[in-house]
Amino acid sequence: MLLPFYQDVLTEAGCDEAGRGCLAGPVFAAAVILPRNFANPLLNDSKQLKESDRLALRIVIEKEALAYAVASVDNEEIDRINILKASFKAMHEALARLSLQPQMLLIDGNRFHPYGDIPHTCVIQGDGKYASIAAASILAKTYRDEHMHQLHDQFPRYGWKENKGYPTRHHREAIRTYGDTPFHRKTFRLLGEDQLSLDTDLESDDKW
Repeated sequence: MLLPFYQDVLTEAGCDEAGRGCLAGPVFAAAVILPRNFANPLLNDSKQLKESDRLALRIVIEKEALAYAVASVDNEEIDRINILKASFKAMHEALARLSLQPQMLLIDGNRFHPYGDIPHTCVIQGDGKYASIAAASILAKTYRDEHMHQLHDQFPRYGWKENKGYPTRHHREAIRTYGDTPFHRKTFRLLGEDQLSLDTDLESDDKW
C-alpha cells in the first residue's frame, strides 16, 4: 500500500522519469503535488499497471492534483549530456512548470541534482512506496508512450508502438537491418548488450 506523504508539514512534489533505458526517443519526467485527501485504490508504480489503468489514472491525477507538469529532453541532448543528467534536467523542467511551488521534493531513485534550495529526498523504488511519485511515474509513462506512438508513425519498422523504444529483440533486429534513425540515442549500444553508455562523472556540478 502506498504511503500518502513523506512528512506532514511541507508541500511535497513527487518526481519520476520514464524512458531512461530506451534506445530511442526522449526521456520524460513529471512532477505532481497531490492534495492531502487524495486516495485511489488503483494507484501504483506505473510499471505494475495495465495500460488502460495508467490512462484512467492519468485522467484522475490531472483532475485532482493540486499541480502537475510534464517535461522531456530529446535524444540529441541525451547524447550530449548523458542520460542521467538528461533525466535530472527533465525533472527540473517539470518542477519549473508547476503552478504551485513545492517545499519538498520526493525523487524516485538514489540520486538527484538539487533543484534550487528546495530540500529533496531520494527514495529507491519510490514509485511503489509514495503516492506522489507513483502519480508522477504514471504521467511520465503515459506522455512518453503517446510520443513514441507518434514517432512510430514515421518509422513503423522499429515497433515503437509496442516496445516504446526499449531494447527488444525486434527493435534491435530492425536497427541491424535498416540502420538507426534521427531519434535513436547514438551514444547507446544500439546493437550490443542492454547496457547504456553513461558518463561516469555523476558528481559533476557542471550546468547542463
